[in-house]
Amino acid sequence: MLVANNSAGTVATFYLMPDGEVPWAYHDEIDLEFLGNATGEPYTLHTNIFANGAGGREQQFRLWFDPTTDFHTYSIEWNPKHIIILVDGTPVRAFENHAARGVPFPTWQRMRLQGTLWNADEWATQGGRVKTDWTQAPFYAYYRNLRVTPCAPSPGVAWCGDEPPESAWFEQRLDKAALKEAQEKHMIYDYCVDEKRFKDKGFPKECNAD
Repeated sequence: MLVANNSAGTVATFYLMPDGEVPWAYHDEIDLEFLGNATGEPYTLHTNIFANGAGGREQQFRLWFDPTTDFHTYSIEWNPKHIIILVDGTPVRAFENHAARGVPFPTWQRMRLQGTLWNADEWATQGGRVKTDWTQAPFYAYYRNLRVTPCAPSPGVAWCGDEPPESAWFEQRLDKAALKEAQEKHMIYDYCVDEKRFKDKGFPKECNAD
């Protein structure tokens, strides 16, 4: 449950990060950041994925419900084929494994969960135009019912790491029609179509993947 009332400037997050000290060159991370807003305006879910120390893979979504009045479920489905981010069971993002094309993909290190609540009013709410109203403090976000379920391989395969990334087994976990509908309705930013950002160096390799 996210910060209620005037949450402008606040960012409630949960991250998957390496479990232990890892040099930045090997840093992997999966980010879900909930950007607060002025009272009555919708929250933004800001997602990012780091692999081998490189991030910059942002996608943003307007939440289609009020996340401050009840608990909702935010999930990360992570297997050798893709990383799927779901909201109340609906997939909103899928980051495919294109390691064969030279795109880093998190695969090998243990991760831990980290939740935070912090002030980012220089950028979080409407590009930083709306600042944190400290008269509303203290701010609270609530987390509950963390559940970790191991990846299940196909019959006859010992564990998910032995399953080929291109295996059709992992496709059954992704409802592509629901993903397409959610992105058409709720996505407000996708780095893979930001021509201004990449006009000089070209889009990242994964943006041009089939």
